[in-house]
Amino acid sequence: MSNQHDLPLNNEDNAKNMTENPDMSSSQNATAANGVVQDDVQKNNARLNDAKLTVDNTEDTTLDNDTTIEEFFSSNNNAHVAEGFKAGYVAIVGRPNVGKSTLMNHLLGQKLSITSRKPQTTRHRIHGILSNDEMQAVFVDTPGIHRNEVRAINERMNKAAVSALVDVDLVLFVVDSDQWRDDDLLTLQKLGDTNLTVVLVINKADTLKDKGSVLPLIETFNESFDFADIVPVSALKNQNLDRLQEVIASHLPIADPIYDSEQITDRSERFLASEIIREKIMRSAGDEVPYDLTVQIDGFKDEAAHIDPKTGRPRKAVTFIDATIYVERSGQKAIVIGDKGQRIKQVGMDARKDMEQLFDKKIMLTLWVKVKRGWSDDERALTSLGY
Repeated sequence: MSNQHDLPLNNEDNAKNMTENPDMSSSQNATAANGVVQDDVQKNNARLNDAKLTVDNTEDTTLDNDTTIEEFFSSNNNAHVAEGFKAGYVAIVGRPNVGKSTLMNHLLGQKLSITSRKPQTTRHRIHGILSNDEMQAVFVDTPGIHRNEVRAINERMNKAAVSALVDVDLVLFVVDSDQWRDDDLLTLQKLGDTNLTVVLVINKADTLKDKGSVLPLIETFNESFDFADIVPVSALKNQNLDRLQEVIASHLPIADPIYDSEQITDRSERFLASEIIREKIMRSAGDEVPYDLTVQIDGFKDEAAHIDPKTGRPRKAVTFIDATIYVERSGQKAIVIGDKGQRIKQVGMDARKDMEQLFDKKIMLTLWVKVKRGWSDDERALTSLGY
């Protein structure tokens, strides 16, 4: 008797073996062979069914994956938007230095537009996005509308402000609490050429010595234009801003969110970095440096956390920013740099601190100061510098 185990045979071998077995009758061989063939067919059919099931499941999985991907990339995950949710664009307009940027920053609860006591600090349209459970207001902060278009940059700033009135759902017309001025009337004339809903925002109401004097002021304003609402506020001190948000929401259309709820602006980090640097110079130099300066970001490079190959020590993630400050005259360059470089050093420190808070990452900032004569009245230079 052999101790070797017999190897299993496939169905074809079994059928051949049974058919050629001399110990079985022909009928028995035929029956046995037929049974094996039928068994083989059944097993093959079972395998085909299994294969079909696998294909069907793959199609279902593909459909499920497609649905998941579509939901992931669908705007704002609207399935979670409350019924009656409102969304729209809100232009903030007014004459220079009336507090438009301060108002937007405090409505957002975060500094986005740069501010200073100088008029015409804001040169570009900036979108700030306020989102809550009931609404999303996309604020459009604009340069101050003014009559004195002495240079090409002034003309472009006015155009930027007026163009902001296109395709917005609501306008906040911001004025001082003390009096009408010529540039207020100019802004009002621009609004009169539209059919937009306008809310008058009387800013700096906290500076009024007699709070009762705001009532005749409101009547005077109301007689000059058909405002949808009039709201006195103090943007700097966050007074009556909750009421202003309620008024804004009441005039926005019912719509899905325009941006993701976590987004606060549509501007790039490069743009925001240049604006922060420009603000620090304007605040530091005071009246010594006029508006003949601008900032260009030359390099913006993110470096991931890594091990220093020289020291073997871990290094945190950092963003390297190189920026050039352009002025129009050599004397302005000396002012920006300061005595022994002290002013530009302080500007860099203050700007880096604001950037790290806004971008939530470590910043390494390098600043250069160069003279570019006549840039503010040169159309090509303005275009290359982003105006």
